Amino acid sequence: MFKFIGRLLLWLLIFALLIGGLLAFLGYREYKAMLDENSLSLTVARVRDKEHYTLFDQLPETYVKAVVAVEDRRFYQHGGVDIIGIGRAVYVNLRDKELHEGGSTITQQLAKNLYSINNRDIVKKIAEAFLAIEIEKNYTKDEILELYANSIYFGDGYYCIYDAAEGYFGVEPRDMDEYQCTMLAGVPNAPSAYSPTKNPELAEERRQIVLRRMKENE
Repeated sequence: MFKFIGRLLLWLLIFALLIGGLLAFLGYREYKAMLDENSLSLTVARVRDKEHYTLFDQLPETYVKAVVAVEDRRFYQHGGVDIIGIGRAVYVNLRDKELHEGGSTITQQLAKNLYSINNRDIVKKIAEAFLAIEIEKNYTKDEILELYANSIYFGDGYYCIYDAAEGYFGVEPRDMDEYQCTMLAGVPNAPSAYSPTKNPELAEERRQIVLRRMKENE
């Protein structure tokens, strides 16, 4: 009986490894196809050519800290994909039986936005991970945060930090105060839900989460 169970587990492990290997191969092939169609440097250049592109040194320190705290607390430690973060997210979600946390890093979110990746497709999700690693190889952490802030969706038709700061608060990003910085750091998680104009109460609840995460990340 024990031998049978052992063999069954071994075959299940082999099967899982084969499936994992196949998905990794398909994801890598998809990643290469994306780069062949639109090189990373060209795709980044298109973002940087946007009107109102905001440089990293024009982003308030509070905003940067808030984004890292709420979106990717190990941002400065990982190389694009955070295995520890994924494990923590899985544990928290299973423990609470709710989808509280995601495992995507800021770099993965940037890759998703740069290449319009559908996260419901597991092969494309794997391609996203390869793209995140490629981004980390070619750009500094400050550049990645800069690109993220200029390509993430903030709700209400605002697709960059400048438009969001101007549209919601009537200020440029560099002039945002703590309230505005922490508010905008929380919106991209669910723009339709956390839009300050459409759901001010939910937006404030999310901002409080941002503040707590910042405190934990000190």
